[in-house]
Amino acid sequence: MAEFTLPRNSKVQPGRRFPAPEGAKRTRTFKIYRWNPEDGRNPTTDTYEVDLDKCGPMVLDALIKIKNEIDPTLTFRRSCREGICGSCAMNIDGTNTLACTKAIGDCSGKGDVPVYPLPHMPVVKDLVPDLTHFYAQYASIKPWLRTQSSPPPDRERLQSKEDRAKLDGLYECILCACCSTSCPSYWWNGDKYLGPAILLQAYRWIVDSRDEDTGARLDDLEDPFKLYRCHTIMNCTRTCPKGLNPARAIASIKQLMLERRG
Repeated sequence: MAEFTLPRNSKVQPGRRFPAPEGAKRTRTFKIYRWNPEDGRNPTTDTYEVDLDKCGPMVLDALIKIKNEIDPTLTFRRSCREGICGSCAMNIDGTNTLACTKAIGDCSGKGDVPVYPLPHMPVVKDLVPDLTHFYAQYASIKPWLRTQSSPPPDRERLQSKEDRAKLDGLYECILCACCSTSCPSYWWNGDKYLGPAILLQAYRWIVDSRDEDTGARLDDLEDPFKLYRCHTIMNCTRTCPKGLNPARAIASIKQLMLERRG
């Protein structure tokens, strides 16, 4: 598959312009990154003027309107429209976020709204990043309950309310990749460093009282790159559209590593 990785602050040439329909009184301009691996051209930014009086309030509403009514060639991912699936993660107005929960009115000022794919990821087309490597990293932490004991014959594996509360702020991660693609350490070492999203998911299983393979999980992360490339830059926590704190989860894993060493 053809790939194009968008460098930070890269200069993309201006492309086509689609003016607002005649008579539109309240408009907002969206400058959207375009790249098609099949046409052999360099990336461009196409400009779309959207009539806000005939559009929903979220950036995803504008993208859907553009695709349905202005330019059917525009490509992006979306599914739930409720901030649950993570499909519509992209860089909007300079911040990695979800298009379905980003209000057009919250974009800075009244000027153009730049919309790009998640940074420093291979691009499949337009606003669609290739998350193959990201999902492979997720699979590498074996994100399921790992036990050695036999399951109870007549009930589920139970845990106390206190132990269940330890999962709050972890299980809500939707693997949208906003945090990992905002992390400079992940940009530089993404082939080896697991990144904040995957490490948060790893901690979710490490701290689960029902899991019986904590030692092996920590052994798997005892690596100069998998875990320790985190330099606590905090971009991950600032950008998470779910309000989670991957940096704290990573710090907790590091603390567990120290306690193991005595």
